[in-house]
Amino acid sequence: MCPMSEIEPLFFFTSPQLDLIEVRRLGYSNAPKEEIYKWLVVRKSSGKIWELDFISMDASRREFVEGSLAFDDKVVLREISFTLIKGHTKIFLGASGSGKSTILKLMLGFLKPDAGIIWVNGERIDDKGEADLMRVRTDLGMVFQEGALFDSLTVAENVGYKLLEDGVPEDQVRDRVGEVLGFIGLGEVAERMPAELSGGQRRRVAIARAMAYKPRILLYDEATTGLDPVTADTVDNEIIKLRDLEEISSIVVTHQLRDAFRVATHEAVRTGKEIRVVSAGPEKAEEAEFIMLKDGVIHFEGHATELRQSRDPYLRSFLS
Repeated sequence: MCPMSEIEPLFFFTSPQLDLIEVRRLGYSNAPKEEIYKWLVVRKSSGKIWELDFISMDASRREFVEGSLAFDDKVVLREISFTLIKGHTKIFLGASGSGKSTILKLMLGFLKPDAGIIWVNGERIDDKGEADLMRVRTDLGMVFQEGALFDSLTVAENVGYKLLEDGVPEDQVRDRVGEVLGFIGLGEVAERMPAELSGGQRRRVAIARAMAYKPRILLYDEATTGLDPVTADTVDNEIIKLRDLEEISSIVVTHQLRDAFRVATHEAVRTGKEIRVVSAGPEKAEEAEFIMLKDGVIHFEGHATELRQSRDPYLRSFLS
């Protein structure tokens, strides 16, 4: 698919992390009278260009991202806005009830905002019906709390379930299942039942199931909750590997600070057939941003170093 034309910049905004940003929309065409739009962001100071996978919540016709959601009189989210760049990570922190998981439900179209517009991969979703949302969700992989595997299916059947449901030929499903289980290092457990796996193995199988459909964005909802530190590291490593080696953008919702910082400050490198997870350099670490939610609003947004160095009393209390 070749670039067709460049449309004028949609908007400009300033960001403490990215200097002055220009967001452009590129028109592409692979069939007569058909246009597919991609989003790009340009760092003005260096000219570096990233493809933008996701723009959330654009409210009140303002040309940036924003949105709100309330249940009855309780405001859950108020004027939340953020972007996710291809191959980067957003990590949402906050106390219970702060709206972290609600963010994921909005992205998946399970909830609709009271104000604002939600864009996923350049496509508006807040005004779509369920049939259209099902199509959009094929580009979003979800890793639920506790893994949520089907107890009556084998590991291989769990991973390939969505593919078979959508009519993908069995031989192609078998190949894809083998590929993703091999990527996470669990090829040998394909015929086991979930009950025969450790807690960490079940979470990693859940990640394999989420990536089987080759989504561009993976959403992780408390993926390491209840795991010991050593086991949690194996799950964190899969998140890191998918982001860095497969260029899958990540939204991580967690209250596990150790895991949040590990994902933000490590990177996966491939040497021949060997894959290692190592400490990330400063530039790579800046590709992961933390968002702290408090009382329905963004209380903090920035990188790991900025979060650790903050003197804000609420952040110090949360991190202690």
